[in-house]
This record gives sequence, structure tokens and C-alpha cells, in this order.
Amino acid sequence: MKKILAIAAAAALTAGVSAFATNPFSDVSTDDWAYQAVSDLSDQGVVEGYPDGTFKGERNITRYELAQIIARLMAKEDQLNAEQRATLDKLAGEYADELANLGVRVSNLEKKVGNISWSGDARMRYKDNSVVKDGKKASDTWDGRMRINVKGQVNDTTTINGRLTYNMNFKDSTKDSGVYMDILNAKHQFGDFAVTLGRYANNFGNEYGWRFGDSHDFDGAELSYAKNAFNAKVGFGQFDTDYTKDANDDKTLIDDKDAFYAKAGYDFGFAKLGADYLKFQGNNGKDAATKLNDELYGVDLTIPVGDFYVLGEYVKNTTTNFKNDDAWNAGIGYGVANWKKPGTFNINLMYNDIGGATYFGGTGIGTDMLGNLKGDNELKFWNLGTDVTLAKNVQLHGEYAFAADLDKGDDPDDAWTVSLNYKF
Repeated sequence: MKKILAIAAAAALTAGVSAFATNPFSDVSTDDWAYQAVSDLSDQGVVEGYPDGTFKGERNITRYELAQIIARLMAKEDQLNAEQRATLDKLAGEYADELANLGVRVSNLEKKVGNISWSGDARMRYKDNSVVKDGKKASDTWDGRMRINVKGQVNDTTTINGRLTYNMNFKDSTKDSGVYMDILNAKHQFGDFAVTLGRYANNFGNEYGWRFGDSHDFDGAELSYAKNAFNAKVGFGQFDTDYTKDANDDKTLIDDKDAFYAKAGYDFGFAKLGADYLKFQGNNGKDAATKLNDELYGVDLTIPVGDFYVLGEYVKNTTTNFKNDDAWNAGIGYGVANWKKPGTFNINLMYNDIGGATYFGGTGIGTDMLGNLKGDNELKFWNLGTDVTLAKNVQLHGEYAFAADLDKGDDPDDAWTVSLNYKF
């Protein structure tokens, strides 16, 4: 496309935006059909010429140059009408990669319709399970999941965030979940602080570690702070789940128990350090099956060494009646699986020693190995995991849990899982 035509199109987007145009370029005369468009956009700071004072309108414009123009238009978005903003959003989506290279905020690029943005993920997963119940090993699992994220921009400081989820069991359709909303919250930003109210994801510890690595749904309020290398959060509410920790596999629900938590992290450059605290306000019974005033402390550390990294985590329950009241893991990893770069990958190997008093259900591990941990038990096992980016926004994930040692009862069999994961 000729540069002069691109500028004419851009000028149509700013129709109605005030400018006091003068003749900015020596090679654009007042008789030129695009004179007014070029002059207006120059005065608005949308287009720039060359050091010699020329515009060179007959030269073909590059995608990078056009992305620069789009970025400057986006800075004036609040001066555009709804139709102009919709056109600009389409252009931003088309030139997303170039705009990202210019440092334009991704949140601005994701907008599709007015103040609403959509994104999501999906997976197809197969699991060979290890949990034994009533003397019989659990059957394998073949399932799928799709999640749709929606973000509504209320104003410059407030967003409404939601997530719709559907779980499908390909072997037994009666176990399909149907569509449900597992996240719905309002987030208010106040400079470096933010307040989140409603149901939101609440994670603890290393993301790929054993504990609370997945997104636990939490109903409550959270105050967060993030600046430079430091971040911190405090919150109060209730988990939206029905995990069990009773020795007889009876459900001791935590989803109706108040919980307070605090988390903090610091990136030193040579290492990342995290710490967290979780306190349930529940029953004060002395029986292990009814006591739930648990108080847990955790700390985790990740140290990069070139393309490798070492990481570990330690957790302690200070108030439980259970004997096995702490847990730890340690491991090593290599590489980064970048969703945008096919061929990139990561692989890691972790050793886990988990006490029953620290586990309330849910995990970042993809196999069902932790399902063998019931009541006041201790479970030790190795976990090998890998992610490979097959194509842009498509990853293959695999895990293998092995050499499990359960202190009470038979040792669990090895377990593995493989899944295809998509982002959109």
C-alpha cells in the first residue's frame, strides 16, 4: 500500500478530532488531494516525516510503520466515536505482533467489541490413573475442557472479570459438567494497589509444584500490591470446593469455612522467593475428622542457572492433630515453552514428600497421584513433566509420576497423563 493511501485512511479515523493544520512537508503541496489529511495527522502527532522535511507519500509503507501510526491513534482513542474505535480495534488486532514489539499494552490489543474482550483455552486429556479404591484401580480417564474468559472495562480503573467453563467426559457423558461460571469478580485498580471482590482464582506455592498449583476458586475479597520486583496479597473469604482430608475418606468440607491468607514474592534477578500463609477459621474439635482450624506456612524458591532452573518448596501445618504435618519438594528444570514460538519446550523433574496435614485437595500436578493421600499419611514420589509448543498457541503436555511410597497401605502404581492444550 502506498503511504499516502494509508494516511488518508487513518485520517478518516480522526475525523472530528480538532487540529490546526499547517503545511508540514516540503513534498506535499496545498494542491495535493491528501494535503489536508497529512497536515491534520501531522499536527495531531500521528504521522512523522523524514529528517530532510519530506513525507515520501509514494513510497510503499511497511507493516511496522503502519503499526506506529495505529499506536499513536490508540493514544487518542478517548477522542474517537464508537464506530471509529471499532475500526481501530480491528486494526490493532491485525497488527498485534508489531504493536507488541512497540510496547503497546496487550490489554488494548485484545479488545474486540467496545469495552468487552474475550480469550480462552481448551484441552483434550488422557490419564492413566493410580488411585485404588475398594481394592480396584481406577480406570483411565479421557476428558476435555473449554474455558472462556470475558473482561469488561467499566472505566480506566475498574474491570469486571468472568470465566465460563465446560468439562466433558468422552467415556461417560453423564459426568459432563455443563456450562458454569467459576470466576466472576470486580477489580478496582488504585495505582500500585488493587482490590478484587467476588470469586477469583487463588493459587499457592510453585505453579508447577504439588500444592495448590491449579486455580482454586475463592469467594472473598483481596487487596494486592505490585511494584517493580515486589508483590504482596492479603485476602479473606471461603474456598469454593469440597476437598477431603479425613482418614475414612469422609468429606471434611473447607468450602464453608472462613479462611484468611497472605502472600508475598520478590524477584531478586538471580532468584525468585515466595512466601504464603493460610489460616482456616473452622471447628475446634480435637478429633482429626472434625478439626479444621488449620494454620499453614509456606515458602518457595526458584533459581535460574542459564537455561536451567532449580526450585523447591516447604510447607508446615502448625495446628493440626496429624503427625505428618509438613511437606516439601525439590527439583530441576530446563527451558521455557513459549506459546508464541513453535519448537520451544521445557522439562522438569521433581521429588515430592507430602504429609497429609498439608493437603486439602487440588494440585498443579496433572496425574491423580495425590489422590492416594488420605488422612494422616505420608506420600513420597517423583514427578517428570514436559511441555512442547507444537504450533503458535498449541502445546503438548505430558507427566509421569513414579516410584511412589505410601507410609500406610500399598504403594500406588505409576500414573501418567498427556494432553493437547490450546489458547485463543
